[in-house]
Amino acid sequence: MTTYLDPAAAERVPLAARDLPASTYALLQRAAEQHGDQVAHTFLGPGYTDGRPVTYKMLRQSVTRTANALHRLGVTRRNAVALLSTNNGEMVTSLLAAEAVGIAQPINPALAPDAVAGLLQVAGTTVLIAAGPEIHPQLWQLAVGLGRRLRLDAVLALRPDGPRDQRPELVAEDVRVAYLEDLAAAETGDRLVAPPPLPQEAAAYFHTGGTTGTPKLAAHTHANEVFTAWSAAETVGDDPVLFGGLPMFHVNAVVLSTLVPMFVGGHTVWSGPLGWRDPALYPMFWKLVEQHRISTMSAVPTVYEQLARVPVDADVSSLKFVVSGAAPLPAAVREGFEKHTSVPVCEGYGLTEATCASARIVPGHPRPGSAGLRMPYQRIRAVDPADGTPLPAGRTGVITISGPSVFPGYVVTGPHGARTLDPLGKVTDGWLDTGDLGYVDADGYVYLTGRLKDLIIRGGHNIEPAVVEDAVRSHPAVTGASAVGRPDPHAGEVPVCYVTVRPGAGVTGDELVVWAAGRVAEPAAAPKAVYVVSELPITAVGKDFKLALRADAVRRVVQDELPDVAVTVEIEDGTPVAEINVADDRMAAAGSVLGRYSFRWRQATR
Repeated sequence: MTTYLDPAAAERVPLAARDLPASTYALLQRAAEQHGDQVAHTFLGPGYTDGRPVTYKMLRQSVTRTANALHRLGVTRRNAVALLSTNNGEMVTSLLAAEAVGIAQPINPALAPDAVAGLLQVAGTTVLIAAGPEIHPQLWQLAVGLGRRLRLDAVLALRPDGPRDQRPELVAEDVRVAYLEDLAAAETGDRLVAPPPLPQEAAAYFHTGGTTGTPKLAAHTHANEVFTAWSAAETVGDDPVLFGGLPMFHVNAVVLSTLVPMFVGGHTVWSGPLGWRDPALYPMFWKLVEQHRISTMSAVPTVYEQLARVPVDADVSSLKFVVSGAAPLPAAVREGFEKHTSVPVCEGYGLTEATCASARIVPGHPRPGSAGLRMPYQRIRAVDPADGTPLPAGRTGVITISGPSVFPGYVVTGPHGARTLDPLGKVTDGWLDTGDLGYVDADGYVYLTGRLKDLIIRGGHNIEPAVVEDAVRSHPAVTGASAVGRPDPHAGEVPVCYVTVRPGAGVTGDELVVWAAGRVAEPAAAPKAVYVVSELPITAVGKDFKLALRADAVRRVVQDELPDVAVTVEIEDGTPVAEINVADDRMAAAGSVLGRYSFRWRQATR
């Protein structure tokens, strides 16, 4: 395996000599041979009851049967199989099966119907696997409607984990519907009928919005996923027990909770349909750790903030470390969780376009403020945003990544319907432009300071949002912060910050403005306003959605300038556009006021 504190030492062995499986299906076959009778997954039942254990041998057979059923439906290596459901035991099986014979396309079930339809069309999806009527009746009806609308080959229903009642009959017009378990039961589980996947063939499409909120489909090859899972496997140790609470449409859940355990005989305990989004999970969580001897888990910072407020009422000595990702981890949240549990929090860094994981903090070797040390066989550097010139250690620039984890591109539909993969300018000479601002120190640790497109430009002076956010987050009542530029008639933009606070804290935005002003490194970065909100917007894959906050900032400016005018703000081509409802005879006056600002605006259609 690898030596994480010295990636260069690991790289003395060529990656080709590591004998990695050719595909995720080959990885599953190897796991079944090496860890056959060990439990691979446990799917907890309603109320977080014991649930159903599945061994590696059982998993291989289920995946093979399901893959053969999809193959019989006509799925080939170029066909996407969409998965539209909350977490579920059959979801794990279906995703691995779809990768075995086609391309898995897990989709956030909370997306608007038109957004889902758009993703299916871009991918050229032929089969849709969805939560059945027992799991989510509305989602099933949406799936059937999409199947009819897009003329899919089949729409297949999943069944719930745990005890089941007599299942309802599936009825639909103009689209084939069936229970997936019926089709799989008719197939052999001994061998894959289709030819096995090749390393460079597409394994999955993941929708990703970055900070823009506009979903794109990023493709992963089998080589991408297998390499990243292998690269991340050593840290969890042998025979780990992982807690799976992230949704399956998130690459983290697929790579870290599903593929990583296969390399080390791990056991993933899945929390149920809602995962970390279920408020009922938190009061029970420490008991689940004790019962299942959970050793590690992965979550976003807000999860750790909530868990730090739940009394530890169980033996959690099995929990060795936890991983935080997808968003910056506030120091107060880290310190609160570690003080509350004595369990270290390890940050990691990655993105969908680099197959989830590129850097990480190694347990027992903290590096405060860092997102982690680069993982073996990956390269990370900062470059000058103007010309792409690599920068020396410690100099801030745009973070770029190269190596076997870098994706082949986004799914692009040509003028005649042909689908190709295109990095759309994000990869140059093998280096992925992450869009993140940061630097790499002399030891190879990555430090993130913000997003290039999120820079706040005040009178020509660049301000990194993280400078503002760190100052506000240092207040003990603040649990989350996101800074953006608010339009200003004099400076162009001034920094403002949106925050969430601990329940009952009672702190006001004005108080936080004063607090932050004394803690920023330069006066220009002091926020002009701090807005306390119930939650910070995120994209479908858990990233900060700063564009929504910039839109809100525009709305506030218009309302301040024109208090008696109704205003809405739309996001068009990645830019907030204010639409004001003002009479024609007041347009000249309104235009004179708003003309001092650089944002786009227009009169509402009358």
